[in-house]
Amino acid sequence: MSQTPPPIRLILGDEELLAARAVTDVIAAVRAVEPDAQPAERDASALTAGELAALTSPSLFGGRQVVVIRGAQDAKKDLAAALLGYAAAPADDICLVLTHAGGNKGKALADGLQKAGVEVVRAARITRPRERVSFVRDEVRGLGGRCPEDAAEALISAVGNDLRELASACAQLVADTGGRLTVDIVNRYYQGRSEVTGFTVADAAMVGDSPAALESLRWALAIGVDPVPIADALADGVRTVSRVAGVRGNPYQLASKLGMPAWKIERAQRQARGWSPEGLAQAMHAAAAANAEVKGGADNRGYALERAILAVVGARSR
Repeated sequence: MSQTPPPIRLILGDEELLAARAVTDVIAAVRAVEPDAQPAERDASALTAGELAALTSPSLFGGRQVVVIRGAQDAKKDLAAALLGYAAAPADDICLVLTHAGGNKGKALADGLQKAGVEVVRAARITRPRERVSFVRDEVRGLGGRCPEDAAEALISAVGNDLRELASACAQLVADTGGRLTVDIVNRYYQGRSEVTGFTVADAAMVGDSPAALESLRWALAIGVDPVPIADALADGVRTVSRVAGVRGNPYQLASKLGMPAWKIERAQRQARGWSPEGLAQAMHAAAAANAEVKGGADNRGYALERAILAVVGARSR
């Protein structure tokens, strides 16, 4: 991305935090040369072609201006046509920023702008665990700290997948800890939050710690955590250990082969110690049964999860 904003920048994707940051970056870059620049912001759904022409007309007072049009995928035909026409010959003293959620809606406009050579900033939603871990590590690094993969995974487990919450947590941790994050620091800092996730319940069950697994489960249910993601996490834990148990090698070398992030493989390798093929088969059956009961509307879903945890721990012991 260039330091001086181009005449038009298309921010493409539906991740709100990334899109908001991309808009802020453009405004900051313009204000670096025009401190008094005041961005004009409009929603594409309510904007007309005539209003666009007025917004992109040269100012009588000179100086670079910023125009932000949000939700370009909702632009009506006349506005879309006007935007494509403007992209062919943009004004020198206007910085036009368009946010577009991506997808099929308004795709012709997004494609046309890209064909016209408009600079694109990707802001797609992060869905892969590996990318989320990378986001946390990059966030901490950008704040001047250091965060290994296992600490990033612990933070995600404690805080959740929302990027805004993760970014806020990274900033708070760096400020409070001096920037060197570890799993222990994250767990201490978020004690009470990381204990209520389904993954924590599953992790304790997979290493045979039934008291910790049951305690975490009861606490999670007591504060209103839905049983479904807990059952999913337990099933995912068993599946992951089953895939890793029969494979030897460095986690980073196995990542592409197994289609899993290295940190998850490394954790599963630790959890796989003490498991036999027969025990894993029994654990799979118990996790599948619990999943069916929890999602099938069992009378007592909490009891179904307790029973599954005990069955998984028992399968490991055998």
